[in-house]
Amino acid sequence: MSNNLRMSRINKQLQRELALIFETEIKKSSLKGIIITGVDCTKDLLKARVWFTAIDPRKRPGILKDLNEVKGAVRGLLGRTIKLRRVPELEFVIDTSEDYGAKIDAILDGLGFSSNYREGNDLEEDYDE
Repeated sequence: MSNNLRMSRINKQLQRELALIFETEIKKSSLKGIIITGVDCTKDLLKARVWFTAIDPRKRPGILKDLNEVKGAVRGLLGRTIKLRRVPELEFVIDTSEDYGAKIDAILDGLGFSSNYREGNDLEEDYDE
């Protein structure tokens, strides 16, 4: 259990540090607007899968290409800021969970469920009758 807690803390720390690096250190303009949504590091700290998204979904493939070009430099910057025995090799992955959520919302809307009802705002009104 403590090992899972340790990995969770490492993943969160990596996520924070990567977001800060992209915000302050990386000069490439296409990478300024990315959002790091999650990090999953292996237990041996050799590899870390980094999920990201962007405000404009059409730009994600180009951003992925740019991320792969700078990942060595990002790893070097990460090594200067975190206190780990090893700095994991970074693998960037487009986070499509937001797109999936939007599809589910569209399906529910098509079935007649309003988003207001899904959020629980109409539940009290239904029971007041």
